[in-house]
Amino acid sequence: MNAQIELANTIENDVENEYLLLTPGPLSTSKSVRRVMQRDWCTWDKEYNALVQEIRSRLVALATAKPEQYSAVLMQGSGSFSVEAVLGSAIPQNGKILIINNGAYGARMVQMARCLKIDVVELRYPEMQIPQLADIEKALEDDNITHVSCVHCETTTGLLNPIQAIGSIVKAKNKVWIVDAMSSFGGVPMDIAELEIDFLISSANKCIQGVPGFGFILAKREQLQACKGLACSVSLDLYDQWNTMEQHNGKWRFTSPTHVVRAFYQALLELEQEGGVTARYQRYFNNQKRLAAGMQALGFEMVLEQDAPQSPIITTFLYPNEADFSFQALYENLKQAGFVIYPGKVTDLNCFRIGNIGEIYLDDIERLLTAIEHYRI
Repeated sequence: MNAQIELANTIENDVENEYLLLTPGPLSTSKSVRRVMQRDWCTWDKEYNALVQEIRSRLVALATAKPEQYSAVLMQGSGSFSVEAVLGSAIPQNGKILIINNGAYGARMVQMARCLKIDVVELRYPEMQIPQLADIEKALEDDNITHVSCVHCETTTGLLNPIQAIGSIVKAKNKVWIVDAMSSFGGVPMDIAELEIDFLISSANKCIQGVPGFGFILAKREQLQACKGLACSVSLDLYDQWNTMEQHNGKWRFTSPTHVVRAFYQALLELEQEGGVTARYQRYFNNQKRLAAGMQALGFEMVLEQDAPQSPIITTFLYPNEADFSFQALYENLKQAGFVIYPGKVTDLNCFRIGNIGEIYLDDIERLLTAIEHYRI
C-alpha cells in the first residue's frame, strides 16, 4: 500500500512539474490535445469510425492539391511499424530496392529490408553528407531495381535530404518512390503529387503534434491496389489495412489506439488554426535559427557545416572541448529547469541533439538558452 501511495504521489508531482520535450518526437503537445484523451471510445462505434475517415481525408488534403490520386492508411505502432509495413507490402518477391542511407533511419530501413529477405542495394554515405545525385543515377542503371527509398529529414543530424531532386531521377527511371517523411510531414511544406511520391510515411507524434500510438502512409491509390497479396506479415499488411478502412468506413482490422486517434484529430484542427503547414514551418524555422545562434554564442559547435541543408526540426551539437563536460550532468540540470534534450546518434562523434518541434515557441528557446548559460557559468 505504501508503494502504491508513493507511486501516486510521484505521478502527481510529474504532472505538476511538467517539462518541455525538446526532441524529434514524442514531443510536447498542447493541453487541449492531452485533454481530449480523457474520454473512452469504442472501435466499432460509427462516431469513432467517422472520425477516422475524417482524419484520413484531412491527411490527404494536407499532403497534396490533387487528393483524388492518393489515399491514407493508418497503422498501429510507432512510425517504424509503418515503414516496415510499406517495405513488406509494396515490394514483390522479384523486386529490388535501392535504399539511400545517410543516417540511423536509413540504416534501419536497410535492416528491415534484409530481415524481410528483400533484395537490397544500399547507397551509403557519412551521416553529415547529402546523397550525390550522380551516384543515384549510376545505381539506377541496374534495371532490376524496382523501388527506391530515402529519409527526408534524418534526425540523426538534422540533415534535410533533397527529395525533389532525387525523386526526379527515380521517376525518370520509372521506379516506385518511397519517402520516409517521419519528422518532416506537417512541418515542412510539400506537395506529394508534385514530388511524384508513391508512398510517404509519417507518424502521429511528429510535426502534426499528436501523441505516440500510430503511423500513417499516404500512397497513390494504384500503388495500394498493387500491394494486394504481397505482404510478408498479417499485422503489417498494408493493402489489407487500407482495404478494410475503405470498405468498412474507417474500421481498423485490429484494436486501434482510440485515445491517440482522437488526440491526433485535435492536433490536426490546431495545425489548421495555426495557419497550416506554412505557418508551422515558419515557427519551427524561427525556433531553430534562434537555437543555433544562441548555442554558438555559448560556445557550442554544430555538427552540420554552414552550407549543409539543416532542417528546422532538430539540431545536433558537438560536446564542447572540455575535459570535465558531462552530457548526463547537462541533461539532468536542464530537466530540473524544465527541458528534456536528446543524446547524440552520430557514429564516432560525441554530440547531443535539441529539437524545436511540438508546442515550442521562441520564448521557450530563450528560456532554454538562459538555462544552458547558467549551467555553463
